[in-house]
Amino acid sequence: MRTNSDERAGAERKTDKAGRLPPGQSLTKRFPVLHYGPVPAFDAQTWDLKVFGEVEQDARWSWDEFCRLPRTRVKMDIHCVTTWSKLDTEWEGVGICALVESGLVRPKPGATVVLQHCEFGYTTNIPLETALGENFLLATHFDGEPLAPEHGHPLRAVCGAIPGRDDLDDVYLWKGGKWLRGLEFLEEDRSGFWELAGYHNRGGVWDEERFSER
Repeated sequence: MRTNSDERAGAERKTDKAGRLPPGQSLTKRFPVLHYGPVPAFDAQTWDLKVFGEVEQDARWSWDEFCRLPRTRVKMDIHCVTTWSKLDTEWEGVGICALVESGLVRPKPGATVVLQHCEFGYTTNIPLETALGENFLLATHFDGEPLAPEHGHPLRAVCGAIPGRDDLDDVYLWKGGKWLRGLEFLEEDRSGFWELAGYHNRGGVWDEERFSER
């Protein structure tokens, strides 16, 4: 009789052969919940998302306004620094690349980094090039349903691997902040919460950039 561990091992071998399982990762069908601090309450009447810093003009959207922005759906493999990977996850939301292409967000020439500001002061940093990838999304929905509170409702950033798209940067899941409230464009890099606590500044999945060598 095949056990769950046998089935997982078989799936991992198949996925690894297809080049989709990064080094040091194991597959899961679950979606583990990992975050620092409590789950915040959401009030659609007071919630907003701000874009500021090295941009030609600051922007602010209420929840209703954000929900009317251009939307897209992306299927991605996501990888957590704690070594689990979940394949073919479906996300819906707003791409920063679409906001830039439409002129709703206009980074200044010197902008190189996007610092995500989340509830309770949590932050995490990513290169602007990563944020502009088709695999980086400001997500409101997961697998066809609004995000669960513990997974970042109403809005979280998420970055994953689109199978067959080796041109896109792939970073660990912590590089997409839950309960997102602001995007700050920077000329110079600034470490976020976990980066200051010893996590790797870039967090590249395929190079196993889990922790800083400092």
